Amino acid sequence: MSSTKLEPGALAPDFQLPTDGDGSFSLSDKKGSIVVLYFYPKDNTPGCTKESIAFSQLKPEFDALGASVVGVSPDTAAKHDKFKAKHELNVTLVSDTETTLCENYGVWVQKSMFGKKYMGVERSTFLIGADGHIAKVWRKVKVAGHAEDVLEAVKDLGTQ
Repeated sequence: MSSTKLEPGALAPDFQLPTDGDGSFSLSDKKGSIVVLYFYPKDNTPGCTKESIAFSQLKPEFDALGASVVGVSPDTAAKHDKFKAKHELNVTLVSDTETTLCENYGVWVQKSMFGKKYMGVERSTFLIGADGHIAKVWRKVKVAGHAEDVLEAVKDLGTQ
């Protein structure tokens, strides 16, 4: 388990992992453009579904700003395919089954539910600038209004 807490200004850890649709996503392939990397616990759960739908609905606006929106969870790429089809999602979903990416970004944390402790993803979003550095971090994200907040931050980043 990593205790890494990435902060704005830090170089975003590179990765290459499988995605939905038998694809692959590499952060280094996006160098020179903005990336919104959002980590969520699990496909087809209420909060994760709402968050992914919100990002999907705003995707044309992110696209217009030259920003890629990428969701990450420990689910398999096959589960991501079903999740996307069921909810008509249009964002790229990365499969981090080994949780290495989650650990590298410091979002694989100990959680507790009904007194039982377990490891899981802390809902978090990282705004990565065109220079490959983290511009903004949201931790312990509340889903309502979050995608809109991130879109505003992308707009602000574009005007700097």
